[in-house]
Amino acid sequence: MPIVAQSTETTDWVSRFADEVIEESERRAPGAKTSGAAAPVVVASGLSPSGPIHLGNLREVMTPHLVADEIRRRGYQVRHLISWDDYDRYRKVPAGVPGVDETWAEHIGKPLTSVPAPKGSPYPNWAEHFKAAMVESLAELGVEFDGISQTEQYTSGVYREQILHAMKHRGDIDAILAQYRTKKAPAKKQQQKPVDEAELEAAEGSGAAAEDDGSSGSAGYFPYKPYCGNCEKDLTTVTSYDDDSTELTYSCTSCGFSETVRLNEFNRGKLVWKVDWPMRWAYEGVIFEPSGVDHSSPGSSFQVGGQIVGIFGGKQPIGPMYAFVGISGMAKMSSSKGGVPTPADALQIMEPQLLRWLYARRRPNQSFKVAFDQEIQRLYDEWDRLEAKVADGSALPADVAAHSRAVRTASGELPRTPRPLPYRTLASVADITAGHEDQALRILSDLDPANPLASLDEARPRYDKAEAWINTHVPADQRTIVRDEPDTELLKSLDEQGRESLRLLLDGLAGNWSLDGLTHLVYGVPKVQAGFSADATPKELPPEIKTSQRSFFALLYQLLVSRDTGPRLPTLLLAVGQERVRHLLGA
Repeated sequence: MPIVAQSTETTDWVSRFADEVIEESERRAPGAKTSGAAAPVVVASGLSPSGPIHLGNLREVMTPHLVADEIRRRGYQVRHLISWDDYDRYRKVPAGVPGVDETWAEHIGKPLTSVPAPKGSPYPNWAEHFKAAMVESLAELGVEFDGISQTEQYTSGVYREQILHAMKHRGDIDAILAQYRTKKAPAKKQQQKPVDEAELEAAEGSGAAAEDDGSSGSAGYFPYKPYCGNCEKDLTTVTSYDDDSTELTYSCTSCGFSETVRLNEFNRGKLVWKVDWPMRWAYEGVIFEPSGVDHSSPGSSFQVGGQIVGIFGGKQPIGPMYAFVGISGMAKMSSSKGGVPTPADALQIMEPQLLRWLYARRRPNQSFKVAFDQEIQRLYDEWDRLEAKVADGSALPADVAAHSRAVRTASGELPRTPRPLPYRTLASVADITAGHEDQALRILSDLDPANPLASLDEARPRYDKAEAWINTHVPADQRTIVRDEPDTELLKSLDEQGRESLRLLLDGLAGNWSLDGLTHLVYGVPKVQAGFSADATPKELPPEIKTSQRSFFALLYQLLVSRDTGPRLPTLLLAVGQERVRHLLGA
């Protein structure tokens, strides 16, 4: 199949990588695309369910997903693999995970699929518990993938020939790794891509028997590590191996158990990470796979893998290094899970389109933040402005491309909110009404009296996301509580200008009872008091008008919610209702 010509709407980083992947696919199998015998283009991700899979890990999936989806849009068959590294060792007990206590430390060294799930979990083991939440989030995000359990691959013998091949060529592998062993270890960086658990142990100097690149002792180097047949842990050392018979003897430093097995029929162990990863590249024919910045240094898994993959007859994938994904407002998260917010946490407060857009609009080597604080309101404002520009044809090509990748995949449009009202307005309404849906519908219907909401469902799921944000990420002292009775002392203390400002507002309420009308009214009162028209533009007004407006707004907030600030005043007035506003303002 020929490459489909690109439009100017797809001239972004995703399209450029898609071009490279298609070209590389053609180089590896010349003529296959035009002969009709083409195998799917393979892109890959790797995730370790050793704990909550966080938003940094999501970039490991979203980067190849977006590229794969662009290739699908051009008519190619694509296979996006997610390798669940669930046969990695359980390295440590993560902090803050509900249903987990210090007794889980006894499982350190076992495969993740042999560790019990947290108490109360419906899943059979630790790995399945944390995989499930990610799978659900990826479905909501519209990510299509083929999941591969490395536990199933290894324990069913799928990789047996690759393991025997690695053992036969252990000297060649050792020679490659030896080039880096004497070099100074790079400064430890924040991990983004899950790496081999043994590699992490070695990097942290934990004293585990496992090293990041295999066992090396008096019996020589071995790129394979068995799990103990007695205690199930990987604290084992291979003491001998015979290439002809494939007899392997190992001993466990944890429980003292030892045994001799035939590797050509033994399925309870795995290749060490720096060998395992390139083996999979060759086995699956991976053409594109990104990796975190921690893999860009000399001796890193990606660099070393680029040499080791040739031993398995494969080639290193194209793969950008992706930068850090930060969080704003994480400290305020009420459901902390060890300090690592997950895609599920983000999707609780934002629609899938917004989260996809955050990953699509930035090149992989650009860092960005996912907002859990007030910044989410600004992000939604920016998103809504982009939607408007796309609709009227004024958006830049790269922005159009990012928007397209956020709202749809090759399979179709993602479900969306029928009436996407401003997020900050929905959050304010959810805050003020405190879960009373009939009140929320009344207020939201008043936003546009000419086209009122027939049902709150028209504003969903965005309304539900905004309500969840208010309930889980806005501190109690920042919530809005409307007064029950007027602040008589404050009303009595007002001078004539203050009383006049309230009269002007009250006189205009009935004729301006909509979001736009109240916006015009509250901004217009200080203008009228200063002798200008309520319609006067900022260019026509002296600078001190802004000061008068701020003072007027602060007065209204004090009279309505006993604070100097709060939700946008037009929204707040609609929420309180005309009768109650008149009561609180002393009418």
